[in-house]
Parts: sequence; C-alpha cells; structure tokens
Amino acid sequence: MASAAFRCLVVVLALAAALSAQARLPAEAEHAVSESRPVPKPELARIASLSFEGLLADYYWLRAVQVVGSTNGNPAEYTSLIAQLSELVVSLDPWVGHPYRFAAIWLSEDPETRPVANRILERGIAYHPLDWRNRFYLSFNHFYYMGDTARAADELEPTLHLEGTPRYYGRLVARLRAVDGDLEAAAGFLQALIDQNEDPYKRAEYEKALDEIETERRARFLDAARKTYRERNGRDVAAVEDLVRGPGAVLKALPEELHGWQWTLDPASGAIVSSFYGRRYQMNFQDENRHLARAAQRGAAQ
Repeated sequence: MASAAFRCLVVVLALAAALSAQARLPAEAEHAVSESRPVPKPELARIASLSFEGLLADYYWLRAVQVVGSTNGNPAEYTSLIAQLSELVVSLDPWVGHPYRFAAIWLSEDPETRPVANRILERGIAYHPLDWRNRFYLSFNHFYYMGDTARAADELEPTLHLEGTPRYYGRLVARLRAVDGDLEAAAGFLQALIDQNEDPYKRAEYEKALDEIETERRARFLDAARKTYRERNGRDVAAVEDLVRGPGAVLKALPEELHGWQWTLDPASGAIVSSFYGRRYQMNFQDENRHLARAAQRGAAQ
C-alpha cells in the first residue's frame, strides 16, 4: 500500500514538473544552453524514472527544444548537448515520433554528432518501420554528407512500398543507383527536405544549397563548351567570354549566372566559377577532410 502511494506521489510530482517546465519554456529558453545540469546516461535515467520513462523523456525533450530555441535556430556550438538529450529521449521513449527527425535536422551537419543522428534514425526505423521519413533522412545523410550513394539507395528503396511516400522517390532511387555523386539526386533530396521542413532556418540553408547545385549545373555546361573550344581552336580560353566572342566562339550566349554576377576563371585552379561563389560546388562529404584537419590543428595547439 505504501509502495503504491509512493508511486502515485512520484507520478504527481513528475507531471507537475513537466507542466511547470513547459509553462516556463519561453522565459527560460535563453538560459538553457548556459545551464550546467548534466545529462544522465540512458540506462541510469531509466532506472531513476521508476518506470515512468515517458514522463522523463518529455522533460528532456523540452530541454532539447530549449537549447535549439535559445540559439535562434543556429545551435552549431551545442550539437554535443543536443545529441545527448536527443539520444536520451528516444532511449527512454522509443515510440516518440518527431524527436527522431529533430535529431536528424540538428545533428547531421556536424561530423562529430552525425553518427549519433544516424544511430537515432536507425532506432526510429526499428520502432517505426512503416514511417518513411526516418529512412529518408538516413538516406540523405549517407548520400549528402558521407558520399555513399549505394547505402543511400539501400536505405531509401524500402520506402517505396510504404504508405505516404512521395511518388518521385522512385526516380530518386534510380538516380542514386545510376550515377555516383549525381547533381540531380542531390537536388531531389534537397527539394524534398524543403517540402518537408517547417523550420525557416533549415529551409533557407537547403534553398541555398539548391542554388549552388543549379550554379554548378550551369558551370558544367560551360566546361563542356570549353572542351569543344579547345578541340576546335587548339588552345584554351583566356577568359570565359572567349566562348561567345570571336571567330572561335562555340556558344551564342553564356548561361545567366544565377545571382546576376559573372562567370570567371579561378586564378588558382583555372576552373570556370561563378564570381558570386568563387569556387565550384562540392558535396558536403568532401568537406569532411577539412573538418578533420581543423580538428587536428586544434588538438595540436592545445
């Protein structure tokens, strides 16, 4: 009897704490990332929950939302904390829904927390096998950030038989199977992310990436014209405008630069680039080595 009364008291206190935390969310959000409250290991939190894992998961879910909200949608410095909170939430209550995609959105760009995002998404797939969204985000991570198109196709293909999966995912899988690092596949993923994401900061990032892909598509068209110019004239262009002027011209007009800037030759590499970006488009997994190099430099300096 005493044990039952104690458990009831715990439930009441837990509910009161959760409701209180939710009520204070706007006022306390700005202090969330400065707090030093530790995040327990999932196995210890489960024991401490006294079988009320769902209530405890709600509490830590509120903390994760606070962290993101307090950084104005740019919590890059707190991905480690967000990773700990997200993994704790889905470990305590694996039947939740949105926290899986929340983790994918905020953890995938950081190479150090990307494995956590993938692990969380794999858990989401295990507990929600009929939800195509977790597979989509996992597929995107393997393709866009890790450069593994075969794994990306393997993760995405099972969604084709699930209810609610967008019809064009079949074409996206075909593109992944056909060409390694294909721009059309990247554009397909990014457009899907824009369509599915309500966060304005993330949508803006994906839209910028789409702009880069379109710019790269036009730059590759100019690359092909440059090759024709070399074959026809026996020399390279001295400027991008040579493709459209003089007796050796191979184009009637240059494709418009997407932002109203110019096409130019990169002084270092000689590649045709947009003066807006000053570089050619690269898949994000090609930035991984630069991230690791920076991390090594920081470690050497300590």
